[in-house]
Amino acid sequence: MSFVLHRPHWLSSLDRFAIGLSGLCVVHCLATSVLLALASTAGGMLLDPIFHEIGLTLAIILGAVALGRGIMKHGYAMPAAMGAFGLGVMAGAMNLPHDGSGGEALWTIVGVGLLAFGHDLNRRATS
Repeated sequence: MSFVLHRPHWLSSLDRFAIGLSGLCVVHCLATSVLLALASTAGGMLLDPIFHEIGLTLAIILGAVALGRGIMKHGYAMPAAMGAFGLGVMAGAMNLPHDGSGGEALWTIVGVGLLAFGHDLNRRATS
């Protein structure tokens, strides 16, 4: 006799939610660069390190839950590895100077893209 475990609907939507959150992160990075170029006072608040630390912490938690759930469901580690690599790139970008050269924003966007790709791989493997 086999038992089918029913999971809440919101758990199956975590990858889609995480991809959307990654998109919001890209919008934030681009908007910060534009706002910084237009008005340094508006950009100063968005460049506050605590804002980025909280965002990265939320991304790590959401990634661990969604990608970890995927490994347990489909058994493939590649989506989680891709997501972890993206999180690592994002964490590394936080250590770059916020001098307006765009390096920090560029590497954050690359990391967010890799993380979103990991979530997409996870979503496809789960389907």
